[in-house]
Amino acid sequence: MDEFPPAPPARRNPMGRLSYGTTTLDVDDRTLAHLSMVISAKLRRGEGFQFSWSDGQAGGNGRTSIWIRPELPLIFSFVRARTESINRRWIDELMRSADSPSGLQLRPEPDA
Repeated sequence: MDEFPPAPPARRNPMGRLSYGTTTLDVDDRTLAHLSMVISAKLRRGEGFQFSWSDGQAGGNGRTSIWIRPELPLIFSFVRARTESINRRWIDELMRSADSPSGLQLRPEPDA
């Protein structure tokens, strides 16, 4: 079984929010920008997929998984209006994860 790393810590970036139905995930704007690119690409192709992340200590060290599909509304709420620079390597890693049988797993940003 795959281990789920904890959600990346905020890098002094404001916290954004991904909202999907009644589920929310608070992550820094930089992480959210990368997730939005990967999730949007999957949904543009009409693909549903699983998305999982660690809940960390506040969530009892558990994990959350949701099934994302194009028919349900998804909201990416960024705290800052400024667009984040994109780490192409992180996008590629997240996309490979999203295309895998276990689905998109939130993982820390690699070095560019």
